[in-house]
Amino acid sequence: MSEGRLQRVRDRVRPFPDFPQPGVLFRDISPLLKDPAAFKALIDLLEDHLRASFPKIDFIAGLDSRGFLIGPPLAQRLGIGFVPIRKKGKLPGPTESVSYSLEYGKAELEIQSDAVEQGQKVAIVDDLLATGGTMCSEKLKPIPFYSLLQYD
Repeated sequence: MSEGRLQRVRDRVRPFPDFPQPGVLFRDISPLLKDPAAFKALIDLLEDHLRASFPKIDFIAGLDSRGFLIGPPLAQRLGIGFVPIRKKGKLPGPTESVSYSLEYGKAELEIQSDAVEQGQKVAIVDDLLATGGTMCSEKLKPIPFYSLLQYD
């Protein structure tokens, strides 16, 4: 992994203490999205990792909403499709859902029932894993996990 590219990404993530409520440190990727070189470095790094570690994935799935910003360009680079995982009530047709706890509440995500077929391999992307709210689930514990950046 190129340390220069990784540092470029790290430099464009800014902290916002006490957002959306006291005690929460929000990591904002807005500066990263505004900087085309930093955003390209992010997608390059994720592409490199997926090609090396998981060369036979069928789809990228992005978590609502910032996973929608990273997932489609990554899927396009890999020549595969993108599947949205949305907040409850945002997708038409039959859906599958899961509830989870956040640092500051509860939420529910849904995917269309026909989005992924049994046996297909999917890489799930999001911008941030904080205390494990969205991605923390007993069913996901045996699944490989990768993070470009880690914070204390």
